[in-house]
Amino acid sequence: MISRIDRLAVELPPPSEPDVDGASVVQELMGGRFGEMSTLMNYTFQSFNFRGRQKARPFFDLIANIAAEEFGHIELVAAAINTMLTGASPTDNGRGPGTPLGAVKGLGNPHHFVAGGQGALPQDSRGAPWTGDFVFASGDLIEDLTHNFFLETGARSGKLRVYEMVDHPAARALTGYLLVRGGVHQVAYARAIEKLTGADLTKMFPAPRIPTEKIPECQPHIQQGLHTKLYRFSTTDYLELAAVFNGPHPETGEELTVEQGPPEGAPPNDLPPQPAVFAPDYAPEEITEIATRLREAAGLSREPSGVVANQPEGLVAKVADKLTP
Repeated sequence: MISRIDRLAVELPPPSEPDVDGASVVQELMGGRFGEMSTLMNYTFQSFNFRGRQKARPFFDLIANIAAEEFGHIELVAAAINTMLTGASPTDNGRGPGTPLGAVKGLGNPHHFVAGGQGALPQDSRGAPWTGDFVFASGDLIEDLTHNFFLETGARSGKLRVYEMVDHPAARALTGYLLVRGGVHQVAYARAIEKLTGADLTKMFPAPRIPTEKIPECQPHIQQGLHTKLYRFSTTDYLELAAVFNGPHPETGEELTVEQGPPEGAPPNDLPPQPAVFAPDYAPEEITEIATRLREAAGLSREPSGVVANQPEGLVAKVADKLTP
C-alpha cells in the first residue's frame, strides 16, 4: 500500500507566462520510454513480482522504496506541465463568441486542451500514449537491477535535453530537482549490482556525464545533500535500505545515507480554473458554492482545510486576474 501526502516533492514556481510548446516537450518526462511513468511502473512491477523477498530483503526494499518516490516524481511532472499550461486559454468563461481556444490551435499538444482539461496526460512529447511495453520485470534480480541502472541513465539524459530545450521556470525547477534525484537512483542501483556481483557499473559505464554541480537549478539540492540521500518512504518498513545504499558517492566521495521518512516537500500551487476547457467547469464558482455547503453540512469549517502555496487571495488569484482578458 502507499500512503499519499498532499505535498509536492519540491517547490515549483506559480504560473507565469504560459508555454504550450514547452509543456508538450515536458510530456516526454511523463510518458516517454525513459519518463517517470516508466520508472514508476518498472520498479512497481518488479516489486510486485519479487520472489524470495524475505531472504533478499535489502534488494526488495530498495526497488519497492524507489518505486514509491517515483510516484511523487509523476506528480511533480504533472504539476509543472499544468503550471506551464495555465493561462493559455481565456479565463473568463468557455461560452463566449468566436473560438475561445483558437489561440492555441497549432501549438503544442492539442490533447492538452481537447481531451485533458488543459492538463498533463500519460503521453510522450509526440502525444503518443505511454504503454506497458516499456515495463521490464524479468524476475531475475541481477537482470532487473542492471536494467534499472540503464533506465535511470536514459532518464537523466532525457531530463538534461528537456532542461536545455525549455526555459520556463517550472520546467527548469522540475528538471533541476529530477536530475539530482535520478542520480541518486542511478547510484543506488549501481551499488546493488556491485554488492551482488562485484561489478562497479559507475566505472564500467560512467554515463551520462552530467555536471549537475554546474546547473543552477541543481545547486540548491546539492547544497542540501540531496544527491547523497535515499529517502525511506515508510514509517515502519524498508528498514534494510542501508545494507545496500552505503559507502562513498562515486563522483564526490561523500558518504551515502538513508533519510528516515519522505522529503519535507512543499505545498502545491492552487492553479486557477480554466473555464474555456471546462476545468473544473465553465462556471467554477458554482462548484465552490457546493463545496462550501458540503463542508458546513458535515460540521466542518466553511474554509477549505488543505494547505496550498498560494491562498485564493494571494499570488495565484493575481496571476489569474492578470491572465483574464
